[in-house]
Amino acid sequence: MPQLTIRCDEDLKSTVAAAARSQGRSLNEYVCTVLTAATNPDLAGSEAEQIRERLARAGLLLELPRLTTARPPREAVLAAGRRAAQGKLVSDIVSEDR
Repeated sequence: MPQLTIRCDEDLKSTVAAAARSQGRSLNEYVCTVLTAATNPDLAGSEAEQIRERLARAGLLLELPRLTTARPPREAVLAAGRRAAQGKLVSDIVSEDR
């Protein structure tokens, strides 16, 4: 799992660690929850909303564009496949360069 290292003053570290302890979470779990709430607009629920509200008031909440999960129409996919099949075969290109 990737790691993230940050530098902060001792007061901030103590405050964040105390907040994590008060919720019965590890420091890592708490920080990951805060970062997820700050960057995932799809999260709903009181805890995530509270975190996002605080970040918004601090001017730290970025509105990220939502990714669309809609599939392209079937005909568009088939048409793209037909266009792709009109080119030269990769095997022919490789053979010609030898």
